[in-house]
Amino acid sequence: MIHWKLIPFHALTNMELYQLLKLRTDVFVVEQTCPYPELDDKDHQQGVYHLLGYQEDELIACARLLPGGISYANASIGRVATKLSKRGGGLGHQLLEQALSACERLWPNESVTISAQEHLAGYYGRHGFVQVSEMYLEDDIPHIKMTLEK
Repeated sequence: MIHWKLIPFHALTNMELYQLLKLRTDVFVVEQTCPYPELDDKDHQQGVYHLLGYQEDELIACARLLPGGISYANASIGRVATKLSKRGGGLGHQLLEQALSACERLWPNESVTISAQEHLAGYYGRHGFVQVSEMYLEDDIPHIKMTLEK
């Protein structure tokens, strides 16, 4: 069973912050062999929340939820990551469902925009996201802008 926590940056414990940054670095920098600026000054912005999924004491999933005005005019979700050893059983879909539910609670009836890795268009599409841009490179990885309209 997964225990979900939704926490603003200032309320993260040292251990939660460490686990969050380690999971994101393991996935985006090491696994995807993509050196990029993981610390982008968005994590600590006013109104940003971190969704953490724990199995016992192990962080296995995370996402960053941002209010409008930080990444896009409307709310957005980013840094969506699941631990490699826990993939294949629907964890990513659970994570996105939790993130969308939290966005609806935090910013009712607001559209959500994401910058999705292009190969994940179908994954996000299953949750109602629609591609709204051509492919562009972000950190040398093909991405597309997708929006879930409300």
